[in-house]
Amino acid sequence: MAQSDESNKYRNHLDKARERAKNELNKLKKENETHSINYNSTEGEEEKKEEIYESWVRGCLNLYEEINKKENGFIPDLQCQFFDRNGFIILRSFSPFEDEVVPMKAHMKFLVEEYWHPNDKDEATAIFRTDQDQIKAQGSSDYFLDSANNVHFFAENGAVYSDGSLKAEYNLDKMAALNKSGHALHLAPTISSPSSNSPTKIIQNSFYSYTNSQKIYDLVTSLGWKNPVVPQSMYIFKQPRIGGVVTSHQDSTFLHTTPKQSCLGLWLALDDATLTNGCLWVRPKSHKEPLRRKFKRNLDYFEIHNHSSPQMVFEDLTSSSSSKQDVEWEGSLPGGEVENEETIPSLLSAGFIPVECKAGDLLVFNGELDHLSLANTSEKQRHTFQLHMVEGEKAGVKWSESNWLQYPEGRTFFALHGDQTIQ
Repeated sequence: MAQSDESNKYRNHLDKARERAKNELNKLKKENETHSINYNSTEGEEEKKEEIYESWVRGCLNLYEEINKKENGFIPDLQCQFFDRNGFIILRSFSPFEDEVVPMKAHMKFLVEEYWHPNDKDEATAIFRTDQDQIKAQGSSDYFLDSANNVHFFAENGAVYSDGSLKAEYNLDKMAALNKSGHALHLAPTISSPSSNSPTKIIQNSFYSYTNSQKIYDLVTSLGWKNPVVPQSMYIFKQPRIGGVVTSHQDSTFLHTTPKQSCLGLWLALDDATLTNGCLWVRPKSHKEPLRRKFKRNLDYFEIHNHSSPQMVFEDLTSSSSSKQDVEWEGSLPGGEVENEETIPSLLSAGFIPVECKAGDLLVFNGELDHLSLANTSEKQRHTFQLHMVEGEKAGVKWSESNWLQYPEGRTFFALHGDQTIQ
């Protein structure tokens, strides 16, 4: 009876979360339409001359001047206005299932089978975490740092033994043990098979084709990016039963730029993402809050050469912020780090809403939006492919030298459509 009551309580929480998300998204859509800018109206011409539009990536713009530029004026459409007001947009059916989703999943299966060989080396299998042990897992690993311009593989914590070896149940299905693969899936147009048991074969890289597509460039520039470059790409597996929590964070914490933040996340669902298998949760309008932390290279390790120190550390940015926000769940969850029966009500109370997606849907959000995902407690996987863009140097923006992700000297980030006119 107690177990039945607990199940009913959990289902009620799910129902309330779905209802809250539906109502909140409808409210934000109506609000955006009500306050949208009508460029074609001839009313209020004098007022328009003073009208200022707040673009997240471009800053404050005089729309009258933008509209009347002979060329390259930036005119935000309704979708862009929603993005700038709320920090995210949802694009349903962005990627055709058969033409893009299926090839990406097949390509990842090929990469895992051909390139990931856990337990073949003397070193322990690398794992990936976002909890309080994140520094220990990612902050002390050359394998993690070397993944900047390579494709490396990171297992779920629950898929390895305490000595770092892969659990026996995953030996016949090693892909089921993975947390993520990254961070340069997008770089190579083609991939060759290293197998010695068959002739070398060359296959097209589905992740490169998607990244380099016209629709990605058109989307990113329509949101205001001038010179979008791609520092990283990731394939997240979110495995059934063992796919862990990804705690509250802002992406610019890990992908920092100066003199302003310019990170843009493109989160593509390759499976249906639901409340039970770990869909993303976002906190609308939280992108207007300042950046809370910075994940950076530890000078004690890299410059003083104290190798007993971690390679990476978190720097708290809130203490120096003039508009400090009380976000006590940073790097954790509202209500506590451990997920429990009160986690969903706590998320809703904190202003988060779940974004359930069908395979092929794209969730786009900027680097200061607060977001997270809960554990996958279901029997269904939740694969996603994620791109992260930033503004390039042609737009007057620099990649922070203290970021964890650094390419070897002479290598540059992948630029969308190469040399385009900067608006």
